[in-house]
Amino acid sequence: MKVREVIHNVYFIEKDGVRILATKSKYGSHYGERKIGEYREWIPSRSKLSAMFMKGYKVDIKPNWKVLYLGAASGTTVSHVADIVDRGVVYAVEYSAKPFAKFLELARERRNIVPLLQDASKPWKYSGIVEKVDFVYQDIAQKNQIEIFEDNARFFLKEEGEGLIMVKARSIDSTADPEDVFKNVIRRLKESFKVVAHDTLEPYHKDHIFVHVKKQ
Repeated sequence: MKVREVIHNVYFIEKDGVRILATKSKYGSHYGERKIGEYREWIPSRSKLSAMFMKGYKVDIKPNWKVLYLGAASGTTVSHVADIVDRGVVYAVEYSAKPFAKFLELARERRNIVPLLQDASKPWKYSGIVEKVDFVYQDIAQKNQIEIFEDNARFFLKEEGEGLIMVKARSIDSTADPEDVFKNVIRRLKESFKVVAHDTLEPYHKDHIFVHVKKQ
């Protein structure tokens, strides 16, 4: 088995001719992923952040960073982000009560996760809990997902902070060509941020892109 570090606690593992992505973790499986020794497989079809790493792009998330995660769902990707920021904290926002119940199991296990049952489009409602953060990550399939990202960055992102948004074209406009949607998204984000990089998440996630930004 060959192991190569990508960023802190994120590794490519080659085993039996197959390359997988994994995070180093002292915890067990959360969503049915394999545990390989001290590593947890990070499945790209289940996590857009994993898909981005598998596509060859990396964001150097630091182990002591404070992260605001918007759209936590049941905690699949959050669990891996918490592995990465093992000396930091993840403030994780989810609006739907059903996945949040599953997510709470993870938050009870991980001391560096702060679960928030809140509407991410109303950041002022959790501004008394969330501090200034180094990184904002968003995976929300809503028409106004860009506005949500901008508002939360305005409230919480430190100067020189970074952000990563996973954009689902069909959630913004189900009738438009996804490429046109993505062009409009990039143009819109450039008004508020420095856009560092963007790319498709295919073949893992159809009609999705990631956009990596920095606060100006």
